[in-house]
Amino acid sequence: MKIVDHINNAKGKTLFSFELLPPVKGKSIEEIYKAIDPLMEFNPPFIDVTYHREDYIYKQHSNGLLEKVSYRKRPGTVAICAAIMNRYKVDAVPHLICGGFTKEETENALIDLQFLGIDNVLVLRGDARHADSSFIPTPGGHAFATDLLQQVTDMNSGKYLHEDHSAFKTDFCIGVAGYPEKHFEAPNLKTDFKYLKQKVDMGAEFIVTQMFFDNNKYVNFVQQCRENGINVPIIPGLKPITSSKQLISLPKVFHIDLPEELTEAVQACKDEKQVKEVGIEWMIQQCKELIQVGAPVLHFYTMSNPEPTKKIAQAIF
Repeated sequence: MKIVDHINNAKGKTLFSFELLPPVKGKSIEEIYKAIDPLMEFNPPFIDVTYHREDYIYKQHSNGLLEKVSYRKRPGTVAICAAIMNRYKVDAVPHLICGGFTKEETENALIDLQFLGIDNVLVLRGDARHADSSFIPTPGGHAFATDLLQQVTDMNSGKYLHEDHSAFKTDFCIGVAGYPEKHFEAPNLKTDFKYLKQKVDMGAEFIVTQMFFDNNKYVNFVQQCRENGINVPIIPGLKPITSSKQLISLPKVFHIDLPEELTEAVQACKDEKQVKEVGIEWMIQQCKELIQVGAPVLHFYTMSNPEPTKKIAQAIF
């Protein structure tokens, strides 16, 4: 079922969903099940699975020369989505990214997703590789999320890369990312909304936000979206603080602000256990407020660690 149908069928009730990482290579599917099983009591209608582009390592040869070798740290998202749907009978939402994939590889992945009965995709540009200072497109791939979005909407119209198949149209419900505190590469909020509106006009049917810790950021973002003619469901992305190190790492990596009250509460903690308790309680209050303002879904970035999210869900669902 499509995400928008899940939301419409809920008739105003806020749903629960979450997102997880594929395990590092060498781990089995059991690692995924361990991350999902504790959260199934809250009846998520869908579960997101992230995708990670390849990275590079340098192998030194006997002659002293270094060879740059591409490698992947995690197994493919398509297979994980199939396993989730088979075991839990819920919708899986794979992330599609530009980095690391050619247009042909993307088309092949979409063909596999349709074959498996997967109805939803989240379209993202993806991050730069660790060794790159900025995002570098894969040769033969897409440079922007809008380009990747266009490929999905083309297939929804029966237009494939090298031929048209009007009798074999896909029917993906497409989601895109939104940034309540502005995408760090956008020069200003106006430009950010311009491109977000473009994605919706191209066919995006829902938005999932970057994490935030001040609900005013989400409320203002939704209001500005509506003022800019963006009327699709806007799903807040959420993640509790679980360690004191995140006071530095989250703003650095995700380009977000942490409220002074939360920062001071974490800094006053005596140990990491107390930090986790503060983070969970803050998120519980955030979620209660988000339900009151009509958030369609509370979507948790679990990072495959279900326990903090479980405690939050127990308090609000």
